[in-house]
Amino acid sequence: MSDGNYTLERLEAEFEELQFSSFTFEDAWAVGTELVEAARKEALPVAIDITLNGQVLFHAGLPGSSPDNDQWLLRKARIVQRFHRSSLHMSAVLKSKGTSLEEKYGLSPADYAPYGGAVPIRIRGVGVVGCLAVSGLADHEDHGRAVSALRNRLGKRA
Repeated sequence: MSDGNYTLERLEAEFEELQFSSFTFEDAWAVGTELVEAARKEALPVAIDITLNGQVLFHAGLPGSSPDNDQWLLRKARIVQRFHRSSLHMSAVLKSKGTSLEEKYGLSPADYAPYGGAVPIRIRGVGVVGCLAVSGLADHEDHGRAVSALRNRLGKRA
């Protein structure tokens, strides 16, 4: 799904690319079910969460996932809510500066997880209104699946 070769430039380009004119309950359902169907085909132990304006519109846990994955979803999504960038982008920024969330921002790793898998849902001209988060695979794979699902939805709506 993903090669794991994410540079800051690539992550910033994804951020600019993934902008919707609107994002509805229907969009959340379509994105979430696409992710579930793909994960089922591969028997992947993932959990998926889509939140819009603080409301959970889609949540699924597949066989092999656990309550621990739900906690990862929350911690990665908090990164998106706080910084309006993907959790993998913040991971790359922190690594490039040789620091941690705790050192730079005073944020506890118990509450925030700068690891790939949470991607902002962004409305053109408005900004970040929600988050799609995936947990259960390597962080770059979680990120790649989330980005692919949003990219696919954008393509279907174009």
